Amino acid sequence: MIDLLNPAVLREKIKKNLKVKNSLFEKYFEKPGLDEEEIYQEFLALGEKLKDRIVDTELEINEAIADGKNILFEGAQALMLDIDFGTYPYVTSSSPSTGGVCTGAGVPPTALKNLIGVAKAYTTRVGHGPFPTELDNELGEKIRQIGFEFGATTGRPRRTGWLDVVSLKHACMINGINNLVITKLDVLTGIHPLKIATKYKTEDGKIIDYFTSSTTKLYDYEPIYEELDGWDEDISNARTYDELPANAKKYIEFIEEHLGINVYLVSVGPERSQNIIRKDLF
Repeated sequence: MIDLLNPAVLREKIKKNLKVKNSLFEKYFEKPGLDEEEIYQEFLALGEKLKDRIVDTELEINEAIADGKNILFEGAQALMLDIDFGTYPYVTSSSPSTGGVCTGAGVPPTALKNLIGVAKAYTTRVGHGPFPTELDNELGEKIRQIGFEFGATTGRPRRTGWLDVVSLKHACMINGINNLVITKLDVLTGIHPLKIATKYKTEDGKIIDYFTSSTTKLYDYEPIYEELDGWDEDISNARTYDELPANAKKYIEFIEEHLGINVYLVSVGPERSQNIIRKDLF
């Protein structure tokens, strides 16, 4: 961003980038390359428009921390797509973990106080990679359709499966999660019984309750489930935790028990009004 405020540097970087890109355009697509002057003028104008918003953000954020102000960081994606701790090579190129706040925003780990994890009431995955609890069947398709599990940008169908608290526990451990949000509880309405994977059976028959960093091994792990009774009541209109059916509450409390983490918010639909604040966060 700072290069937008330095015309000479901006032009030089555009020139160097286009030297590579335009040669590929001409070689492989037999089309003329991009216009250097046009791009330069466009981004020069953007720099003029944004100049009052381009600041040394790490300084500004840390000064706010020192002043006792509240700061909210929001991360995209999830731990299993983390380049270091995810199911490599089926990962993204960054650190979508709480540690990413430190490396991305220049905030020290000691400044992070309330680490909130967000998980669906079931498990999904986009693209390839191991997925022990996958439901590659009619029920999985039903969850996909009701939960509208399609990529926001590409529209690609997400793979769906039972909730896997082994991987969820691992994600909470790496991220230091101390409060949890469970979303899309309403999607599970009408499914009997409900299953939650609490352990894995390894390729050599060993029963474990912890995750593995070996993607190849994970393909051969068999999930061990505990079954819970489902519910048939429409919960999308519930606005307090007490309004949820007993079995829906048992499902949430089962997650808490196995993770040892407070589920402070449960969502029963996509609207803000469908977020049920169960316990105080602070």
